Amino acid sequence: MIRIGVTGHRALAPEVGSTVASLVSARLKPYGCEMVGLSCLADGADAVFAEAVLAAGAPLEAVVPAAGYREALPEEHHPVYDRLLAQAVLVHELPHTESTPEAHMEAGRLVVRRCDQLVAVWDGRPARGPGGTADVVAYARSLSRPVSVLWPEGARR
Repeated sequence: MIRIGVTGHRALAPEVGSTVASLVSARLKPYGCEMVGLSCLADGADAVFAEAVLAAGAPLEAVVPAAGYREALPEEHHPVYDRLLAQAVLVHELPHTESTPEAHMEAGRLVVRRCDQLVAVWDGRPARGPGGTADVVAYARSLSRPVSVLWPEGARR
């Protein structure tokens, strides 16, 4: 069974989010339920990916960067996060207390180390801070992990 991880942008505009959902679903479709998806379940790309994994009938593993991670996510995302976390077959909880860029980078590294390939919902631009999508993609590439970059043509963050 192939293990596919995700990294990607948060706070996607609605029109970008729906296109990203289509791109992610198409990328995962060949694997059906013969994959395991790994996600930190944040708003944006992580949640879109997790939803696509579950819709395919595949198992989902969650990576929680810190004890305070949920509270650091947008309040309107909490119900989605809670639902996805409850559906995860395995939850990897990192030992951090605060949801910091360093905790997020460590979570991204864990996703990369545990996957066979990485889906990156990424506009190709540098990370806005440590632990951003570009940093996780660079880490994956440093380990020669295959990376599929998905981003709607002409879309902006």
